[in-house]
Amino acid sequence: MNPSAHDDGDDDDELARQLLALHEASPQLLALFDERDVLRFANPAFRAAFHAVPDGRLNWLEMMRANCAAGRGNVVSAADPEAWLAAAASRRGKQPFRAFEADLVDGRWIWMSETMLPGGWMYCSASDITALKTGGRALRQERDRALRAAQTDALTGLSNRAHVLQQLDAQLERLRQPGGEDGRLAVVLLDLDHFKRINDGLGHEAGDRVLCDFARQLQQSTRRGDACGRLGGEEFMLLLVDVAPEQARAIVERLLQRLRQARPIAERPELAYSASAGLALATPQDDARTVCQRADRALYAAKAGGRDRCC
Repeated sequence: MNPSAHDDGDDDDELARQLLALHEASPQLLALFDERDVLRFANPAFRAAFHAVPDGRLNWLEMMRANCAAGRGNVVSAADPEAWLAAAASRRGKQPFRAFEADLVDGRWIWMSETMLPGGWMYCSASDITALKTGGRALRQERDRALRAAQTDALTGLSNRAHVLQQLDAQLERLRQPGGEDGRLAVVLLDLDHFKRINDGLGHEAGDRVLCDFARQLQQSTRRGDACGRLGGEEFMLLLVDVAPEQARAIVERLLQRLRQARPIAERPELAYSASAGLALATPQDDARTVCQRADRALYAAKAGGRDRCC
């Protein structure tokens, strides 16, 4: 055995132990999420703030939903917690790095940063900045709220048309970069089947509840690095990043199966609904218009073929 190689291994082990010990002792809120957005590590400060224990199963959305329901964790600045969660999820993991202010229910004001690896793992770090000078904070918060509102569909909390199309442009630009031609992007257009019947027969409030249920099903069927948004009415867009064609098809088919089993209105358990999907694979030569035209033609084929299917 090479003694120097053995020594290097010992040094790496000691470095890992010391790094873990420092993370555990830090008053900062520190956490690590894997590519499925499952919480894999959280130091005591993070666990205390969000009442979360890394068990290999708890994902970010479940953690946040449980905190919202219990009145813990983040302050939810919206009348509809589910819409707030959907809006937060639509911004999460879409950039290699981002940082933002957040308020906690316990009165603390934190500065949270999220750092992404190409494989999808995310490192979160938050510092307590309550004691810092707060001059101009109200203005910054108002600016941030206005920016979020400009990117968010008010009903469902998903990205609105402008924001999801911005994300489509960004993904297409990624494919055009040197080496990007090896990347993959599936663009899916989804349209709820016979939605007018729900609106006309049960009223617009029932229609809104179906749209919100679809938005939740859509988000829960995708990964953190994907994107989805409402284009308008009952039409939605889904962007699946770095997936093979058969994987993209399988993801959409699972979503359609979830919809068949969904019952969006508890007091009307007989009400079921479905959606049709058109899927197109983007190329580096595509712009948003050309790839959306192909997805739209596929959606039309799904509708013409009997609906409740993916083409």
